[in-house]
Amino acid sequence: MRVTTQPLAELNLPSLVFEDQSFRDDPLPYFVAARQKHPWLASCKFGIVVTEYGAMKDLMWKDDSMRTALSDVVGMMNAKGTPWGRFMGEQILAYHGDKHKRMRELLASAFSARQALRHRPLMRQTIAALLDQWVPKGAFDFEEFASNFPIAVMCRLIGAPAEIIPLLRDSMETLGVTALMLDPDVMDDAQKAAQTMFDSVEELIARRRAGERLDDEEDLLDILLAIRASDGMSEDELLNLLVLMFVAGYDTSKNVLTLTMNVLLDHLDNYARCAIEPEFCAKVVEENFRFLSVSTVPRVTTRDIDYRDVRIPEGTMLWFPLSVAGRDPSVAPDADHFNPEREHKNRHIGFGRGMHMCLGQHIARAQIEEGLHQVAQRITNPRRAGSNGGWRPFTGTWGMSRLPITFDPA
Repeated sequence: MRVTTQPLAELNLPSLVFEDQSFRDDPLPYFVAARQKHPWLASCKFGIVVTEYGAMKDLMWKDDSMRTALSDVVGMMNAKGTPWGRFMGEQILAYHGDKHKRMRELLASAFSARQALRHRPLMRQTIAALLDQWVPKGAFDFEEFASNFPIAVMCRLIGAPAEIIPLLRDSMETLGVTALMLDPDVMDDAQKAAQTMFDSVEELIARRRAGERLDDEEDLLDILLAIRASDGMSEDELLNLLVLMFVAGYDTSKNVLTLTMNVLLDHLDNYARCAIEPEFCAKVVEENFRFLSVSTVPRVTTRDIDYRDVRIPEGTMLWFPLSVAGRDPSVAPDADHFNPEREHKNRHIGFGRGMHMCLGQHIARAQIEEGLHQVAQRITNPRRAGSNGGWRPFTGTWGMSRLPITFDPA
């Protein structure tokens, strides 16, 4: 039997309004409604949205038929040649082909699971020091608290002084929020933030080359400078990579840790187990990456793709909302129920798929697990203390704007 392939342009697709506040506050009902009209596709202001887990999983594996869309986003914002355009369009996430393969091979060992395991004692020390400062308060905004942890870990991995964190926080926050907003009104702030980050990493490199360092142990910056010295990467690639590491180290893990705490406030039995069982923390983290994550990823097709009964033409911008992919009913039974003990027959795709799967995923997992274990030990009987203040832009690094809690200090 011959299958008829229908051109994408002929489909009557549901529309998703990513930019609306009501959508970012609770996108799940919109995706449910969209899949009732078409099982795996919708439209949005900026392109086509893949709404079903299976379709996301299949299509993101087609590295030979798609490329990253970050340079296209820069073009859409008329930002070529600007600091923000450089941050978006000249980083490893924007590379494809041989250039991307070269950078991944150079960096693979530095971001391996083995290296993440080696960094766990440092992560434990870092979260313990932060808890010593914050726990006596008895109440605080957990999102603000969480923002200090992953970037403090990244600073120690790179050998950067912790004093720079408050100076860079606003810039890192701005870049995380504005990354894929496609909103001209945020460009002035985004440009200033990007320039601040590039100035800061240039100064960090200059100080290290001048012999300034925090201690005598080799750190990640030493490794990157050695790659640079061997002509493994250019000076611009080094600068762009460091800016990305700062922003990703701050923004993504902070938002995931906040989302994890938010769901555990409704499952205090699971939260209590996290204080006792490190292995259970790992289950909670994996389940939460399925339950809600933070990323929406754009790709552009480089040739016509026939998938299922649809022909997607070359040059189509596809959006993959990985943040909510795990709530598709096809992923797991009772997908809207948070259950760390569930068997994950369909693995979450919170870190992406294909050649652009997140390079820092092992470090992210390790620090969220270590952070959650100690948080649960020191912050007992947590409960919400007010409004979360709304949610961040869905196509940026999605997450909660605030999570005020009160608790009993251990």
